[in-house]
Amino acid sequence: MHARWHSTLLCTLLVVPTITFAATPAAASKQEKKDQSSATALPPPETQEQKLERAWQLIRDNVKEEKHLEAQTQALSALADLGADPKANALIAEAMKDPDLDVRSAAIVAAGKTKSRALVAPVEKLLDDPEPQVAYTAATVLWKEFNDHSGEDILDSIVSGGRKAGPTLMHGAEHQMSRTLHSPSALAQLGVTQGAGFLLGPFGFSITAIQYMRKNGSDEARVQSLMLLADEKTQGVRDDLMDALTDKDPGMRATGARMLGNYRDKRYATAIGPLIDDDKLPVRLTASAAYIKSLGGGVPVHSHLRHK
Repeated sequence: MHARWHSTLLCTLLVVPTITFAATPAAASKQEKKDQSSATALPPPETQEQKLERAWQLIRDNVKEEKHLEAQTQALSALADLGADPKANALIAEAMKDPDLDVRSAAIVAAGKTKSRALVAPVEKLLDDPEPQVAYTAATVLWKEFNDHSGEDILDSIVSGGRKAGPTLMHGAEHQMSRTLHSPSALAQLGVTQGAGFLLGPFGFSITAIQYMRKNGSDEARVQSLMLLADEKTQGVRDDLMDALTDKDPGMRATGARMLGNYRDKRYATAIGPLIDDDKLPVRLTASAAYIKSLGGGVPVHSHLRHK
């Protein structure tokens, strides 16, 4: 009797369908909708145009970052790489009105680096700046970068030294600094360390950017060597620049992007693009300018346009 009961139970278990584990049509439909929802939730890939606008926005945001002088000067360094580009020139000209004298000085030097004649007039206005550092930087940049001697009277006052830059010294000249020039050497040093030197270091980067890179272990010898080799424009050098984009040294990454941007070749935009999200601000800003140039932005100014 027990054997027959066990046999009946076994047959029942074998015959009863295992519906407990089977998914119903309704459940399957819900799962499909969930999968589709997950798939559609992923953002679409960033387009080239969107990344280009983001590069511009990154530079704009930092050049107006009034609470962070380093960010402003690094952004001005990036704008200087864009030559006579109208949007870049407009941002540089706007920075010349900044309340911080170091930002105004850096903007003047950025203008000189662009070689853009459109920025001569804004620089000339700063010959009348009440801060000696700014006026000196303006006179120096006009003379050296644009062959413009509008600030000759200011340079003459510095050479004279130890006298007040007033009507007596200038003989009623147009540009008159409101402060006493106590020492020409002190003023010159101030102009170099806090003005011109703020923007352009030995590698074309802002001094603040170079100092930042040094703190992060950047090898200046490697950076300078790569910049010198970049003038060759051979395929081997281009390969070196491409390799530099993924180098652990932030200075090498920034230099690789900057030099590739100078080729103004759309083929390099894809390689430069990821550095816009680099974890180092100088690299992000330099790469942003390089990305803009690689896509045809930025206007190179030929050497014969540098002078009037």
